[in-house]
Amino acid sequence: MRLDRERLQDILEAIQKIEQYAQEGKIRFEQDELIQTWTLYHLQIIGEAAGRLSDEIRNRNKDIPWPQIISLRNIIVHNYFGIDLEEIWATVERDVPVLLEQIKTIERDIDSFESEQ
Repeated sequence: MRLDRERLQDILEAIQKIEQYAQEGKIRFEQDELIQTWTLYHLQIIGEAAGRLSDEIRNRNKDIPWPQIISLRNIIVHNYFGIDLEEIWATVERDVPVLLEQIKTIERDIDSFESEQ
């Protein structure tokens, strides 16, 4: 069984993968099906990892919209042809950078807690 720290690392790595191509901008995202697929795949990873984090981590970090993150993963997987790419891009621009900082904070908190033990 994977630990919370590993799942947090999965989220961070997926965010880095998304940002790798997001920096090329919205027009490139709209024009390149491979970048769209790449982005959707990594958003799935984020949602899957978020859904498998412990209740303790999620409850201690209620400012993160865990249900929406997990729900997006489910939409991507189960309603693939109903995906709104405008909304996906908005998520990449608006929410992914915020989530990056929030996950880094959780990791620092875990490090802090473990060093006190």
